[in-house]
Amino acid sequence: MRQTTTSFRLGLALAATLILAACGGAIQYLPDSDPHPGVARAHRMPVQGIDVSKYQGDIDWAKVRDDDIRFAYMKVSEGGDHVDERFYENWEKAARAGVPRGAYHFMYWCRTASEQALWYQMAVPRDKSQLPPVLDLEWNHQSRTCPHKISKEEALQKIDVMLAAMEAHSGKRPIIYTDITFHKDILEGRYRNYDFWLRSVAAEPHERYKHRAFLIWQYSATGRVRGISGPVDRNAFNGSEKEFERWLRRQGAS
Repeated sequence: MRQTTTSFRLGLALAATLILAACGGAIQYLPDSDPHPGVARAHRMPVQGIDVSKYQGDIDWAKVRDDDIRFAYMKVSEGGDHVDERFYENWEKAARAGVPRGAYHFMYWCRTASEQALWYQMAVPRDKSQLPPVLDLEWNHQSRTCPHKISKEEALQKIDVMLAAMEAHSGKRPIIYTDITFHKDILEGRYRNYDFWLRSVAAEPHERYKHRAFLIWQYSATGRVRGISGPVDRNAFNGSEKEFERWLRRQGAS
């Protein structure tokens, strides 16, 4: 999940359209104003979710739940030495609000997979009610210390180590999150026995990903949800309400 910088997030928040409600003059944000035509279907999909990190600040999870957000993923770790500052707060508050939640690890290509696996295992609580873990696979282009790509062979070796470690720790098969570029470079045609979470903010996934089914579609990085003061990534579960409830029960998260 690409993280906006604080200044960019604040800029978006200030630029967002504000309206005054007719009753009481309360200020509200227009949710996802002017969505891209290529993702119009995502807004109509029945099961909606979000993913968050420290950049969303203090979240009112009860308001998030009441805004019909059915699941949430939160960043827990990156590389082998970083834990998101808001993870444990979000983890506990989401659970108390009754929002099914899971954790994701952001892969850092300039550190060994074994170090990252150990770091993830130390950071994530053993909680049988959590959603399957997510391995976030993108190139680290915005990193000051690791902006370059590595070979396909090396990347796949690191991914295999992380997937195995995450499954061993959680008892659940991980979900792979990725974007268009990384999928084309590394993942195309591989990991068919894993569920995928695809980022596509300007078109439907089948238009951008070759022969790739998906469980979750990240369709916006500038979504609006009650309980969160600024923009947030919006996601849709690829299925009906009943399919989502069955999926939750299989994960022990219902």
